[in-house]
Amino acid sequence: MPATVPRRVYRSAGGPSAGRLSARRTALALSLLVAALLGSLLAGASPAAAHAALTGSDPKQGAVVGSAPKEVTLTFSEGVATSGDSIRVLDPQGRRVDDGKPRNRSGGGVVRYAVGLHSGLPDGTFTVAWQAVSADSHPVSGAFTFSVGAPSKTSVVLPRQRTGSGVVGTLYGLGRYAAYAGFVLMVGGAAFVLGCRPRAAGVRPVQRLVVQGWALLTASSIVMLLLRGPYTGSGRLADAFDLGGVRAVLETKTGTALVSRLLLLAAAALFVAVLFGTYARREDPKERKDLTFGLATGGSVVAVGLSATWALTEHASTGIQTAVAMPVDILHLLAVAVWLGGLATLLVSLHHGPAVERTAVRRFSRVAFTSVLVVATTGVYQSWRQIGSWGGLTSTSYGQLLLVKVGLVAMLLGIAWISRRWTARLSEVAEPERTRAADAEETEAAEEAEADERIEENATVPADPRRATQLARQRTALAVARRKRLRDADPERTGLRRSVLAEAAVAAVVLAVTTILTSTEPARTEETARAAAGAQGILPARPLSVRIPFDTGGEDGKGTARVELDPGTTGGNIVHLRLTRPNGRPLDAPEVKLSFTLQARDLGPFPVEPVRVQTGHWAANGVQLPVAGDWEVSVTVRTTEIDQVTETKNVKID
Repeated sequence: MPATVPRRVYRSAGGPSAGRLSARRTALALSLLVAALLGSLLAGASPAAAHAALTGSDPKQGAVVGSAPKEVTLTFSEGVATSGDSIRVLDPQGRRVDDGKPRNRSGGGVVRYAVGLHSGLPDGTFTVAWQAVSADSHPVSGAFTFSVGAPSKTSVVLPRQRTGSGVVGTLYGLGRYAAYAGFVLMVGGAAFVLGCRPRAAGVRPVQRLVVQGWALLTASSIVMLLLRGPYTGSGRLADAFDLGGVRAVLETKTGTALVSRLLLLAAAALFVAVLFGTYARREDPKERKDLTFGLATGGSVVAVGLSATWALTEHASTGIQTAVAMPVDILHLLAVAVWLGGLATLLVSLHHGPAVERTAVRRFSRVAFTSVLVVATTGVYQSWRQIGSWGGLTSTSYGQLLLVKVGLVAMLLGIAWISRRWTARLSEVAEPERTRAADAEETEAAEEAEADERIEENATVPADPRRATQLARQRTALAVARRKRLRDADPERTGLRRSVLAEAAVAAVVLAVTTILTSTEPARTEETARAAAGAQGILPARPLSVRIPFDTGGEDGKGTARVELDPGTTGGNIVHLRLTRPNGRPLDAPEVKLSFTLQARDLGPFPVEPVRVQTGHWAANGVQLPVAGDWEVSVTVRTTEIDQVTETKNVKID
């Protein structure tokens, strides 16, 4: 469907001066449009921050207070956006007891929000569930408990699905990847045509690649705009078409960025149409030079604007040195697009259409080398800014993902070095190649002429439209087969095609890791929030695991019970119970039981009824551990009608 856009422009016509004037006007119009859009985006941008984390609360996590507080206050590491449901306080029966109106109590560089509580609250354990959106557009959420008078049982069952996860989170993540991929294909493909191989503007496979990149970026941006509301809120896919939710998204920084991106893509559609229409038909060198200047200027402005819609809403817009980080991020995105998008376009050109000139390959090799230098330089700065310390490379998810990306880029550079060697061989074997190609072409031409004669002899009714269509298809098939045999007869270009294909495959994985990185909390922020949380008595959630050996005394009654608690803190937990034999194989049992007791506070036992998931695996959701302390975990395993044992072990809950 998008491929029809350029065709309408193909029919447009005009003289040389009209073409030059049109190109200059297009560049000026695109520049003004991008300036206006970036101005509106910057005007609506909130103060810079990073992935937010809860660093404090009043009452504190797990605290026992003598009387009910008038409000609950949460302190965050960075700025957040909140709504009426951002902070919910639930009583032991699961009823909401807050007024639903979060108040901004920030001041003195501390980000703090409070919500009022109803009067006359009973004693017992209360659950605080919160969710918000960080200034870098990513949703964050969590929960903790506090008690009034004394801890009690609570019937609150928190959802297993965290904000930004589930089906909506998966679809949103796929949309992010598709957006990056579309940007790379469109920008890199256009840059390859203008800077390396102008003849490719008339090659249909290259046209399709760039147009498909534009369509992919457009479609993914629309999907992300619709999913943004449920992604940061309810998590329900049906809410994607809630007009009220979409209207609310449009008032946020991310919504403004996505709308700006769509408007820029309208300008990009004009650019693509001119590139594959007027530009592809121009034969006069001076006219093409003027048009190249206009397209390069206008296209660069659009590309910068599109990359800014990411830089102004994600990690570059948060944390330290944002005034430097955002331009660096734009440069990084553009260099990646020129490198990887050009690589994809070269791959398509090598496999489809006329043979690629060695001068075009050498031009792209130089452009790719420059792009790699830019990517490496900007990447080092971004890594320092987001990691902050050597320890962050191994102790945080962001650092570990970054190491994976560095390894993949190193692999990509190794394959690129092989491609450069093939490129050098193309220039070394110029004369033999021409001789081989000429001989092969003459042979293939003779075969094709002979085949055409046979086709004409078999055409008993040339005037028959169906027969004429069949003859045309046969000639097309022969021509395609002839071009393929000519390409395959050139071992240097065959080797180059294979190495470029390997580069493109690794590049797709690099792009996927990059997409995950952009939605992962930076290491510097994680370590800062961890230190602040530790000072406030709030420890980061992490799964806990305890192993309890058992022996029922009967046949096949010996093994190990592994109890896992996620997140392993006070409040709601997901509990997994796994039984294994001494040889490590899963052990099934007719009956298993779990309970938790905090003897120091005279709480429990709280029985848990796990549900069988598969052989040797049981699970239970919403297991409430209201206060911190050394909880006794009791596991009962029955292997036969009479063989049963109960074992206990303590686990520390913070």
